[in-house]
Amino acid sequence: MPLSPVPVPVPGGGPAVRPAAGSEFAPLLRLVRDSGLLRRRGGRYAVEIGVNALALAGVWAAVVAVGGSWWALWLAVPMALLGGRTAFIGHDAGHQQIAGGRRVNRLLGLIHGDLLLGMGYGWWNDKHNRHHAHPNHVGKDPDVEVGALVWTRAQAVDRAGFARFLTKYQAWLFFPMLLLEGLALKVASVRDLARRPAGERRVEGALLAAHAVGYVALLAWAMPPGIAVAFAVLHHALFGLHLGASFAPNHKGMDMPGDGDEHRGHLRRQVLTSRNVRGGRVTDWFLGGLNYQVEHHLFPSMPRHRLRRAQPLVRAYCARIGVPYTEAGLLDSYRQAMRHMHAVGADLRRTDRRR
Repeated sequence: MPLSPVPVPVPGGGPAVRPAAGSEFAPLLRLVRDSGLLRRRGGRYAVEIGVNALALAGVWAAVVAVGGSWWALWLAVPMALLGGRTAFIGHDAGHQQIAGGRRVNRLLGLIHGDLLLGMGYGWWNDKHNRHHAHPNHVGKDPDVEVGALVWTRAQAVDRAGFARFLTKYQAWLFFPMLLLEGLALKVASVRDLARRPAGERRVEGALLAAHAVGYVALLAWAMPPGIAVAFAVLHHALFGLHLGASFAPNHKGMDMPGDGDEHRGHLRRQVLTSRNVRGGRVTDWFLGGLNYQVEHHLFPSMPRHRLRRAQPLVRAYCARIGVPYTEAGLLDSYRQAMRHMHAVGADLRRTDRRR
């Protein structure tokens, strides 16, 4: 069963004040908008995009310079971390956080997703927007669909064979399985091309092909075949681990609403299913601002760099109206998520022990 959120007490110990029905989110939206936190930060993003591009170019230059040596494998580490930064920029473009117009945001998403990472921007954007509309809702949120992993005991019931083994021990296998996520994202992006409208399919197909050809060509030019293969495997494994570790604390082990919870308004639907991760600037950098998951879900178009400033406003407002607001340290957030995943497979482990 999902873990219960840890509520933040009402400041001063006073009673919670609930706004009139249907208006819970509106006062918070006005407060945040009046604070200027929804304004774009084009200059900040321009610097971040430029620095990220220069850093990527620098790492690739180092790969070319030392590619004949096995020491080049160490460069897979900064390459994976910068891949995470690139993915965060693409994520923000998909949420219209960077520029005021959809065309510019889409262009940035195509560059940072399809061209630089080999991840389909259209596929990811559709999937991610459905997640935001119904977070943790089985049957509506694609992130809690049945796949290699499952998220509820009901999903676990009919698992058989190797899938049953994965479900029984998925909490232990989760992080090792993330080592395959970098490759899985590329495979899913290519498979989704058939579903794209013809125009999008041509553009994204060309960019994905350019990424694949450019990546292989650079490694083949810079390294002997054995080192090139080892570098590609290590790079994609670390990239998948980094991305998965950034998304894992956000919703796993939080409330999983059913069809009977559709009456919830926007504020409760987002806050009750999301978990923030406490930490400083290093945590913000490593998790790409997604550690402010409550604020991000309430205001998906808010520039990532403003989420830290929005947090105290949101937390205080939730306390005032009596809505539980969940936070945890980074390690504790992983522990809570893994505990939930382990509980999902409990019935299967119990049944198999009796046989």
